[in-house]
Parts: sequence; C-alpha cells; structure tokens
Amino acid sequence: MARRCFVGHAPVDAWPADDRGLAYGDGLFETMRAHRGDLPWWTAHWARLARGAERLRLPLPEAGRVREAARALLDGKGGVLKLLVTRGQGGRGYAPPAEAVPAWQLSLHALPPPAPPAGLALRWCRTRLSTQPLLAGLKHCNRLEQVLARMEWEEDGIDPSHVQEGLMQGIDGEVVCATAANLFVCRDGHWLTPGVERSGVAGTCRAWAMRVLDARVARLQVADVETAESVFLCNAVRGILPVARLGARGWAPDTPSQRRVVDLRARLAAEHPAFEMEMS
Repeated sequence: MARRCFVGHAPVDAWPADDRGLAYGDGLFETMRAHRGDLPWWTAHWARLARGAERLRLPLPEAGRVREAARALLDGKGGVLKLLVTRGQGGRGYAPPAEAVPAWQLSLHALPPPAPPAGLALRWCRTRLSTQPLLAGLKHCNRLEQVLARMEWEEDGIDPSHVQEGLMQGIDGEVVCATAANLFVCRDGHWLTPGVERSGVAGTCRAWAMRVLDARVARLQVADVETAESVFLCNAVRGILPVARLGARGWAPDTPSQRRVVDLRARLAAEHPAFEMEMS
C-alpha cells in the first residue's frame, strides 16, 4: 500500500499519535475509483467531503493541493484511492481546538475482484443502524456498525465468497443500505432507494444512478425488498452491482428490470471506462 500523510500542507512521515481522528473518529473519508491516474468522480467526492466538513465544522486542506498529491501518488496507475481527513491534533477531551489544522492522508489500494457474473448473493444483517440526522449521509470515520455487521459472517460460519454483501436496517426496521453500498429496488416498474436523512451514506454512485433511472426516495421494509422485481447495489469503487439472491429469494437474470440493471452497468462503463472491469 502506497501512502502519503500531511498536516496542513506539510508532508509528514507518519500519522500523529494524538490525532483526533484516531482518538474520536473526528474526521471524514472518501474512497474513490482511480483509472490511469485519473479520478472519474473527483468533483462529486470533493463536494460530499465539503458538505460533511461544513456540517462538522472541520477545516479542509486546499482541494488543488489534495488533487496534486493524488496525481503524484497514483503516477498514472489505477486502483482504489482513499482520502482521510481529520481535525488534527489538540483540544481538551472531546472539545475541539479553536483553530484546528487538518491532518490528511492519501492511500492507494488494489481493486477488489470483479463481482460474480451471475450477480451478488446477499443476506440480512442483524446489526441495526442508529438514527442520527446530524451525521446521516456523511462519510464520517465512525463505522463500528458496519464492522459489527461484517463480523456476522464469521459468527455464522458464512463464506464471504458465497455471500458477498448484507443489507442493514435502521433501529425502526426500515431498510437503509448494504454494509458498503447503497440499495436500489424496482417495484411496479419504478426504481426506489432508501433515504439517507436519518442514517446511511449519500453515495456518489447512488446520486448518478438516481439521475439516470429517475429513481425516487422511498421508505422500504424488508418485504418491499424481498418482493421487488429487481435489486441492485452500487458504490463508487464497484459501480453497479446486480443482485441474484437475497437469502432464499432469487432473481432471474432475463427479466426486463434485471436487463435494465445490465444496461445501467454498460452506461456507467461507457461514461467512465474505470468501471469496464465490472462488465467482464
């Protein structure tokens, strides 16, 4: 893993041990698909980061400096680029410093393997997502609920190569998302996705898919997903991910709504060649 760390605009050899991101999760991150040294959704990622920083009153480094450092780290290569920004050091306990200097890190990781050609197999996770409107939609550094959800595979003796993802509900039982992706379902010919006003992440690929499909936000129960005509997941690293099975419920690949998911993947790959790998 290649990595570069900064405090303010100064490069440093290592992340400060007393960083507030390490101590309290006081920060934000973006995980981006990189292709031949470029970041196809850079503008959308930075916009979400800026929205999160405004809500948390978190100072950000200059976008141009971050982009320049990202280009240098990528050096024409592809992969998964993670940008992590924290409030830096200082403050007393939870109270932040009056004038924080952000610490930030860029790290480059290998791409995950392509999704199964037949589509993903999903499960329901027991871990529920809490409701916190102040943090909802943000890609903040507190991801313990997702960590607990992913631990359920080992607890239940499930091979992650056989069941690749899990769906999560909120405390009220409404379906929110997958552990690392947004969710779309087709019902009565219309595409629906859960809202992210109370929990969940406002994904960059989710925003793209909503525009292309003219999808609307809806409150979904478990039965709404299990009886849907089609289901897919999406995120900014994997793109569009068709779903073949959720527990005992399966979806045939040749239905009109499932074919539309395949067409959506093809459109994404045409607009952003970084996602052509997911079509193979």
